[in-house]
Amino acid sequence: MPYYYVNNNSTLNPGYHHEVHTEEHASELNIVSKKYLGYHSSCFGAVEKAKETYSDADGCKTCCPLCHKG
Repeated sequence: MPYYYVNNNSTLNPGYHHEVHTEEHASELNIVSKKYLGYHSSCFGAVEKAKETYSDADGCKTCCPLCHKG
């Protein structure tokens, strides 16, 4: 169960939405402006938490593929 973050800058991905990333992947991408979502058993809980702030939140295609809608 990883820690998750949502990118505060929606312009940094092709779909122009706020992407949810695992802590490890957010670090690899060097995302500076991000909001901590907490420790979740899956990306589904993390995306739901992110949607409390950003209604357009989506899972990252790379680190959260089950939650990626495009």
